[in-house]
Amino acid sequence: MLVITRKIGERVCIGDDITVEVLDIAGSTIRLGIEAPSSVPIFRHEIWVEIQAENRAAAEAGVDDLPSSDHPSSS
Repeated sequence: MLVITRKIGERVCIGDDITVEVLDIAGSTIRLGIEAPSSVPIFRHEIWVEIQAENRAAAEAGVDDLPSSDHPSSS
């Protein structure tokens, strides 16, 4: 892990097209601004962990785990 020190208004560049700027520091809270292409998903870590868990659960689900349809088939 790269650990660096930044002050308000200072930035970090990640690759050619992602910039992270320190916008504000208040106590133990830091506000970050992130500039990235819209094709790059950006999530808070705790949300990303939840998404990964849901994706794993969906990938491991069997056919019997799918909700059944109350509608008769039209065959």
